[in-house]
Parts: sequence; C-alpha cells; structure tokens
Amino acid sequence: MTLLSNKVAIITGASSGIGRATAKLFAEEGARLVICARRAGPLDQLAAEIRDEGGDVVVVAGDVAHEQTHEACVIAAESTYGSVDIAFNNAGTVGMVRPLAELASSEWENVLQTNLTAAFLGAKAQVPAMLKRGAGSLIFTGSFVGNSVGLPGMAAYGAAKAGLMGLVKGLTADYGAQGIRANALLPGGTATAMAGNAEQREWAAGLHAMKRIAQPEEIARAALFLASDMSSFVTGSALWADGGNAAVKM
Repeated sequence: MTLLSNKVAIITGASSGIGRATAKLFAEEGARLVICARRAGPLDQLAAEIRDEGGDVVVVAGDVAHEQTHEACVIAAESTYGSVDIAFNNAGTVGMVRPLAELASSEWENVLQTNLTAAFLGAKAQVPAMLKRGAGSLIFTGSFVGNSVGLPGMAAYGAAKAGLMGLVKGLTADYGAQGIRANALLPGGTATAMAGNAEQREWAAGLHAMKRIAQPEEIARAALFLASDMSSFVTGSALWADGGNAAVKM
C-alpha cells in the first residue's frame, strides 16, 4: 500500500520547486490533491502530468495572501473528495534583498503576508475541515534562514520563517489532543528559482556540511514523512532537511 492512500492533500506553492516536486510525490503515494498557486498555466501543466500518471488532482489558482484562496482550496477538497487530511502550506517569497533599514514598510509587510500570515490563513481554513475527520497533518515550509542563521538582506524573510515555529507550537497546543499535528519543514538551500544563479548556488552550497544544495525531490521526501502516518507521534517540531547546515554553525 502506498503511504498516502485515501488521503486528501492541499499543497500551496505547487507550480514550481518544492511544491511541484511534493505534488508529484504525494500523487505517486496515492494522495488526491488540491494544488494551488498564483499562476494557472503551470498548475494546469502539473495537473495534466499527474493525471497522465494516474493521479487525481484539482487546481485552484489564487494568491495565498488572500483568505478566500485558502477557503477555495478547502471547498474544492471537501466538495470533490470529501475531506482534508493533509495541508502543505509551502508558498513563500524572499522579497527584496537589502539591509533592513532600506526596506520600505510595504516590502516588509509583503514578505510577512506571503510567508507567515498566509500560513495562519491556511491553517484557519484547514483546521475545521480536519476536525471533522478527527485527524490531520499541517506542514509549513520554513527555512534555515531565520532559524539557524541570518543572511544579509534577508531580515524580513528570516523573521517570517522564524515566526512559523511559533505558529506550529501554538497549533500543537490548541489542537494536538484533537488529532491534528503541526510541523515545520526547514530546508537548506534548494535548487529552485529562489536559489539564484550558479554563483549564488555555489556560495550557498558552502554553508552546508554536505557542500551542496538539495534537489526539490529531496525536500519533498521529508514532507512525505511529515504528511504520512510514519510521523504519527511527531508534532510541534521542526524537521531540518538542510544538509547539515544548522549543525555546522558556530
């Protein structure tokens, strides 16, 4: 039996990178999916690939900074598949990379809205659906930035990603006894569009004990662990999938 048979999963930020790789893997493991991102075209392409491989998927195009996007994802999951079992709140943005005092207030707010407030909005919509099932797994994509290190020009991003750990712990305190698990997945540098050019990726590789950055599929496998019953007693935690990045910081 596959690990996510008869499970329904919402994945945000699914049009590329870690979200795309995770959608493909979850579908292979038997999950029925609701995939969400702002760009409908890449989502439709991903959905076509999943269906060609025998998977079941619904597309919701929308901005995770808006509450109605998360509500639409839950409605799509319940109306199509009858439930929500897993939510991978993965969408995020680095924002403008510049020293803190040079950030406009609107730039700060945009990064926190997309990375942190959107996670709250996702959970706010997803938890009631999971309570109906008496169980669920909430997963939030954090980062080594803000949790093990600060990087120049990334104070807003680091603050937002650090804030996710407070959200995870609060959700655990509120809903752990009702069968809902909440965890943060903390990737290291990953070969996505956010990783920058070849020179930037080489620099990032040097931060890791393994002296390389991850492929999105490697992070997806860590998300699969948190989504599946393999992690049935794991909640309120941070899963480092960072190639030893945090371990080698002084």
